[in-house]
Amino acid sequence: MIFVTLIDEDGNEVEFEHIDTVEYNGVTYLAFIPAEISIEEDAEVVIMQIVEENGEELLEAVEDDEIADAVFNIVMERAEAEEE
Repeated sequence: MIFVTLIDEDGNEVEFEHIDTVEYNGVTYLAFIPAEISIEEDAEVVIMQIVEENGEELLEAVEDDEIADAVFNIVMERAEAEEE
């Protein structure tokens, strides 16, 4: 398991568990859930994208709802396939 600490919109640090990495339309997206919740508990899935800035890879929130929904659907399909 990989855990990261992200800063929410209020400036609070929140620990998340990385649950999947998805390539979609040439961009790498990472899916996270809050670390204190298991995926079986209808956890909020947070989708972030990797962006390069000044030669450094950073995580950035996905602003496009259509892309976020498409990546979320891929993550959920994979999770359901693993359960079977």
